[in-house]
Amino acid sequence: MAHYSGPIIDAHHHLWDLGMGRHPWLVPAANGRDSLGDLGPLRRNYLPNDYLRDARGHNVVASVHVDAGWVSDDTTGETRWLESLDKAGGVAARYVVQVPLADGNAEALLEEQAAFARVVGVRDILSWDADQARRFAARDGIMDEPAWRAGLGLLQRHGFVFDLMVFPRQLASAAQLVAAFPNQLFVLNHCGSPIDRDDESMQVWRDGLRMLACFDNVAIKISDLVAYDHDWTLESLRPVVMHCIECFGPERAMFGSDFPVAGLHATFDEVYDSFKAITAELSSEEQSALFFDTAKRIYRLDDISSTGGLATGE
Repeated sequence: MAHYSGPIIDAHHHLWDLGMGRHPWLVPAANGRDSLGDLGPLRRNYLPNDYLRDARGHNVVASVHVDAGWVSDDTTGETRWLESLDKAGGVAARYVVQVPLADGNAEALLEEQAAFARVVGVRDILSWDADQARRFAARDGIMDEPAWRAGLGLLQRHGFVFDLMVFPRQLASAAQLVAAFPNQLFVLNHCGSPIDRDDESMQVWRDGLRMLACFDNVAIKISDLVAYDHDWTLESLRPVVMHCIECFGPERAMFGSDFPVAGLHATFDEVYDSFKAITAELSSEEQSALFFDTAKRIYRLDDISSTGGLATGE
């Protein structure tokens, strides 16, 4: 089969204006995360025109903006800022926003976010590791806490998906979570973050994905593999991508760039050229699902045409 050349919805990327001082993890004095590497190259503004420049070689017709670590006491502020950006090219056509679900004010915060039509999902990062340098979440076991689960239970009234970000050691607990919320749609971020590449750890990841894929209310984003495979090759990425597709099927899997974060270890062209090469043997229908259809359905992009493209601004 030929490499995919149809329309693309980038299911996961970020934007920021560091002049606003709203992204504490990108402040030079902040400690970087070992899993990502040196964050220095990310300490520059990344706005729609920057995304357009990076994506210009691909037929990206729309993109989904995922919360970019905006200061936690003003999460709706990021949504207001996104609303102020130029939408002519389809950049950030939909938003997955940060809401601290264990917060006593979570219900009101969700109501605020629901007032914006482009908000279709919520992310409250759960990734925790014993190594402090690799932690994203404040503590372990958040997904089991009654207060947090009560917050999660509020998403359905707004029709929000939940973007689930965990490490492989947490996938078994995540399976229990999705089983407890069968009517809530979850989207596993970054392939389940296979951060440790030794044989035993990769087996834990493979088994965890199979377990999660048993639940129909879970989809997966195949994104930023290079964050956990800095010396990547096409052949090192291939088994990870294919395991995701084999577990979830193309109808529950989608591709995302995770730019500019993935840009620490690959260009935008390298990311999407790899996706296209790895899936070249799949049918045209399967390719379309992975690059366009699944993201369009899950992130409610029904108003997005399969023609045009971000690179041309059509």
